[in-house]
Amino acid sequence: MTLSILIWLPLVVAVLGGIVGGKLAPKLSILGALATLGIAISFVVRFKTGQDGLQFVTDEAWISELGITYKLGVDGLNVLLLLLATFLFAIAAIFASLREWERPGLFFFWFGVAETAVLGAFVAQDLILFVAFFDLMLIPFYFLTGIWGSGDHETRVRGTQKLVIYTLVGSLLMLVAAIATGVLASQQHDTELTFSISALQQLPLSDGSQDWIFLCFAAAFLVKMPAFPLHGWLPDGYKAMPLPALAVFSGVLSKVAAYGFLRIVLPVFPDASVHFQELLLLIALASILYGSVMAFSAQNVRLVVAYSSVAQMGFITLGIFALNEDGAQGALLQMVNHGLVTAPLFFIVALLAARAGGSEEMKDMGGIAFRAPVLATLFLIVSLATLAMPGSANFVGEFLILLGVFEAKPAFAFFASIGVALAAVYMLRAFIKAMHNRVNPSTDSREVTFRDLAVLVPSVIVIIALALYPQFGLKRSERGTQESVAQVQEKTGQLTASGAEAATRSSEEHTP
Repeated sequence: MTLSILIWLPLVVAVLGGIVGGKLAPKLSILGALATLGIAISFVVRFKTGQDGLQFVTDEAWISELGITYKLGVDGLNVLLLLLATFLFAIAAIFASLREWERPGLFFFWFGVAETAVLGAFVAQDLILFVAFFDLMLIPFYFLTGIWGSGDHETRVRGTQKLVIYTLVGSLLMLVAAIATGVLASQQHDTELTFSISALQQLPLSDGSQDWIFLCFAAAFLVKMPAFPLHGWLPDGYKAMPLPALAVFSGVLSKVAAYGFLRIVLPVFPDASVHFQELLLLIALASILYGSVMAFSAQNVRLVVAYSSVAQMGFITLGIFALNEDGAQGALLQMVNHGLVTAPLFFIVALLAARAGGSEEMKDMGGIAFRAPVLATLFLIVSLATLAMPGSANFVGEFLILLGVFEAKPAFAFFASIGVALAAVYMLRAFIKAMHNRVNPSTDSREVTFRDLAVLVPSVIVIIALALYPQFGLKRSERGTQESVAQVQEKTGQLTASGAEAATRSSEEHTP
């Protein structure tokens, strides 16, 4: 079974759902999402832990005159992210099917397009192919937000415009940078034009070229994550998105941007990564502190989760630009952890709003914990995971990130640790205001239904399972993160014996 089936199956099912429409569209969407999840699980089962290089490779000429290939592959960097993406899209499809949508066939069509774009970006091993899938991700969320978004017409228009403008500018910068990378690499090394990521790693650019190309890629990725101060679209964009779409956007799409740093930026532009390390660490630190403070001050529970995501993505960026194995592995584990907790949090926001007369303001909630103990318990488990309670996989991820940053830049790690304490403040505040205190007169105190449990329980089970056995992720990501940071570790003099060995094997494997 090839990776192409994994990528294009959601799109094929989405087209069928768009044609039949009506009540069959949600059912087809769920079946397609579950089938895609099953295929992703099969790749994880067959994945050989500890093996160097790519597995399940598809490498075909696409536009041979331009050196563009249809190259797909799986390694330690993306195998867990594929599983995360297919899992979150499956539970989001189930959640969306429990709600009524105008023109459901079209709604689930764009949902399927989004999954194809995300999976394509994760497995693409050609720079232009990655950019194509990265840009494709924007289109379905433009329609999902503009047509089925929350709030009035003005809110949807404002949120959609900001989302498109910010991300489109970033995407255009990345397209220019991608083309320049291939052209300059071929000119500076007198080789044929290629955009294969593994080939470009063996064709290092000059320092000046790396610097400006690095900044273009960084701008595109930081906007999508989002990171402070490039997060201007977040308040309006997050408030306007329908919650099923927002769950996968925050849980998965932001991870594509962070993954891009590990897959492309660090291996292909190692000199620039070292040169701009402190700049990116400052941006990460600012995101952690800003996101935490804004989450603490927000009165809308959706925005609490949104700003907490800014802080968590700041931690992930911090781990990536520690430029060592501990930081990179912690960042990759934290990408998975954050996706697993942020999606159910947005589903819980929908359930709380349904019990508060449609309001997402915390002042309109409260006092339902004793009458809805199952909902309160699920909310508490997810909240404790979010604030990285010891014993959770999130704790392991943040521990590795801080360990990596302490090894590289101790001062940044000290200030970043403040964000760990702030996370406890804003998440416990949101939980207490939503579930405890006196019952608000407008609040409907009722327990979750079995249909809602079908969405929340699988997420909580996976969160607990990963907390009990984080080695599931660490073992599969170890070799991939070593290869990702090997070049920059060599530049910073941090290359370990195992990392050097992995880098040597990878170089020999990819040398033409």
